[in-house]
Amino acid sequence: MTTITKKPDNPIAHLTPEDIEQIGIELDAIRQSVLDTRGERDAAYIRKLIDVQRKLELGSRAVLLASIFPPAWIVGTAGLSVAKILENMEIGHNILHGQWDWMRDPKIHSTTWEWDMATPASAWKHSHNELHHTYTNVVGKDNDLGYGIMRVDEDQRWHPFFLAQPLWNAVNACFFEYGIAAYDLELGKNLKIPKEKRSEEFKAAAAAVRTKIRKQATKDYLVHPLMSLPTGSFVTTLAANFVANVVRNVWSHSIIMCGHFPEGVETFERKSIEGETRGEWYVRQMLGSANISGGKALHLMSGNLSHQIEHHLFPDLPSNRYAEVAPQVQALFEKYGLNYVTGSFPKQVYSAWHKVVRLSLPNGWLATTTPKNAPMQLAKLYKMTTGGRKVRRALQARLERDARMAKDRMAKAA
Repeated sequence: MTTITKKPDNPIAHLTPEDIEQIGIELDAIRQSVLDTRGERDAAYIRKLIDVQRKLELGSRAVLLASIFPPAWIVGTAGLSVAKILENMEIGHNILHGQWDWMRDPKIHSTTWEWDMATPASAWKHSHNELHHTYTNVVGKDNDLGYGIMRVDEDQRWHPFFLAQPLWNAVNACFFEYGIAAYDLELGKNLKIPKEKRSEEFKAAAAAVRTKIRKQATKDYLVHPLMSLPTGSFVTTLAANFVANVVRNVWSHSIIMCGHFPEGVETFERKSIEGETRGEWYVRQMLGSANISGGKALHLMSGNLSHQIEHHLFPDLPSNRYAEVAPQVQALFEKYGLNYVTGSFPKQVYSAWHKVVRLSLPNGWLATTTPKNAPMQLAKLYKMTTGGRKVRRALQARLERDARMAKDRMAKAA
């Protein structure tokens, strides 16, 4: 995942400055074609979806009133999980991007919508809309790359701490909404500051998160279970709400991982975006995202982030239109010789997790490990983990040399 400018074969080296600006012009034309045609059909889509989601949630919670009976628990939990995913992905995420602001409906507007998540909408809009979408995959600027707890690039110096990143990633997936809340607060950085020296802005933001979490927890783990008390279903309803939240968290984490972390997605250096033109910004979005292939159900349940490339190019267009423009965008990739990263959901999940594991290990370790040399490689890893900085650097250099030699042998054999 080395940054694009440090790759021996830069995937955009063949593009001239004129090509890049022409890409921007053609993408602007695609965007404008949607802006010119959005209307009642799109408004009807989001209104119907909100109505269906709310009825599904109410119906599922009604079924859970009798959740002491296993069939009711299964049906209610499954329905509530789907309702929470729809509210989070296709409704909340996209409304907060301002995709439906053009309707001028105060009930479906990015300035008034509050979602079923631990992080307040206002905090998320800043960290996501303003920072992530502006600095997509720029190492050191886009904190969505690894959320500050993972090694995301070969150029990041390896440390034994990163061996645990597959575990951190799994835990983060289960409690993703709280991880996002901590990330929006820049909690790690702010907790290092003495309490009396923390900014008023941070204190206010932290108070807002605590209030939001208390509200969500009260609803899911007190009010609704208490409503089930007369049927003896308090504990089972509480468990159903917990499971639905975990299912929603794991699903949204998986979709986001598939859109940003599979093999083939590029990263960028800070200096590469200095004086960036609109065409260059577009090219960075094109190469810094990945899609998931699938049917309408997958697109709906992913919040149409299965079209992550199109979403990063046009974050303010109605999500139901991404499937319409995707073939035009893919044709543009082909026209200019760029890699349109896409694959099935299982393939993209595997690719993203493979990268998490690969980067948790020293550069070249996984590529040079075979069943035959595994004991020797494990001994090397042990030395790198327990040895000092000099030992790590020496063994890292040897691993990288071995990986280059193995790659050269494979190339000659091919």
